[in-house]
Amino acid sequence: MGNDIDVHLGKRLRRRRRLLGLTQQQLAETVGVRFQQIQKYECGANRISAARLWQLAEALEVPVGYFYDGLSTARREIGEAAESGEMFARKETLDLVRAYYLLGERPRRRLLDLAKSLHGGELVDA
Repeated sequence: MGNDIDVHLGKRLRRRRRLLGLTQQQLAETVGVRFQQIQKYECGANRISAARLWQLAEALEVPVGYFYDGLSTARREIGEAAESGEMFARKETLDLVRAYYLLGERPRRRLLDLAKSLHGGELVDA
């Protein structure tokens, strides 16, 4: 059971690090560990202590709770490939999200409206 949580935290860590365009080495230097430790955190091989999770949250500019978001859903889907997880792991998706957040608020809103219109309506939250 604990391992599932470690894997979830690691996936969230990897997702946020990539979204910010950081390498494992850069993140490791920021929190004072070697990049191999970040690798182990990201694959769930090593548990992240509370103190280290705090440091990672600070370095990645997210609240500590970010790492736990979606945990109950993820635990229900153990053994299944979660489509949203696969979708956010794609380089194309990360590139799109990075580009989106480089835009000002008004262009972002217009782009979102365009995406919704191409989809044919409201997008549902996953």
